[in-house]
Order: sequence, then C-alpha cells, then structure tokens
Amino acid sequence: MQNFLNNIRYRFSQFMIGRYGMDSLGQFLSSSTLVLVILNLFLRSSLLYWLVMFLIIYLYFRMFSRNISKRYQENQKFLALKSQVQPYIGKYTAAVRRFFGRLTYNVTHFREIQEKNKDFHIYKCPKCAQKIRIPRGKGNIMVRCPKCGFEFHKKS
Repeated sequence: MQNFLNNIRYRFSQFMIGRYGMDSLGQFLSSSTLVLVILNLFLRSSLLYWLVMFLIIYLYFRMFSRNISKRYQENQKFLALKSQVQPYIGKYTAAVRRFFGRLTYNVTHFREIQEKNKDFHIYKCPKCAQKIRIPRGKGNIMVRCPKCGFEFHKKS
C-alpha cells in the first residue's frame, strides 16, 4: 500500500514539473471557495453555486498552467492589492484570530478536563449543589461535602 502511494506521489510530482502550482492568490481563492461552499450550504443560491464552480475551475487552471510568467504577474497584482487593503482589514483579522485563539484554548482545555475526569465520578451535593469529584472503583462510599459538611452515600 505504501509503495502504491509513493508511486502516485512520484507520478503527480512528475506531472507538476513545469506547471505553476499554488501561490498566495491560489491560497486566497481556495479559502474563499471554501467559505462560499459553506455559505451556500445555508443559502442554497444558484448564483453562489456557479461562482464556486468558476472559482474552482480558475484555481485549477492557475495551478496546472504552464504559463508561469503570466501566473506570476497575476500573483504580483494580487499581492499589491492585498498590501493596499491590508491596513483596513488588519484590525478585523486580529479580532478573528483572538476569537479563534480563545476557541481553540477552550476546546483544548475542555479535552484536558475530560481526560483528567475519566478516572473520577463527579457528584453534586444534594444540599448545596457543590460539585464533588470522587475516584472511580471504590465501591459504596460515604461522601462528605467540603462546602457544607453534609454526608451522603454514593457508588463510585
């Protein structure tokens, strides 16, 4: 199987020799297409569908093109336009990065908590609703709430 995959990689790399490949404009087109596909899942617009199809065709046309100088000029024009627009959208991208950074931290933190808690049961005190973490596998035990001192039986 590994030999088969290596053969496919080799043939694809041979096919790409002399072709333009991916650049900044291609990455922008790719990410824009992904956003539009997700948007089209909710809106179901035929105009959006055809725009996505056009962007995909244009993206692959640029990637597999042998006219490297023309694609390079297109990318340079895109980079010039991007540098002009960047100051206006910089503050918004920073906010988006902060949001996704927090989201990533929260998901990671949640997974860490789940990993720690797989060896424990978490019960609530019937009197004060304080969460209490009890080790698994100890049988029937008497639990004493650290907050209010109420004692109750639980199976761990």
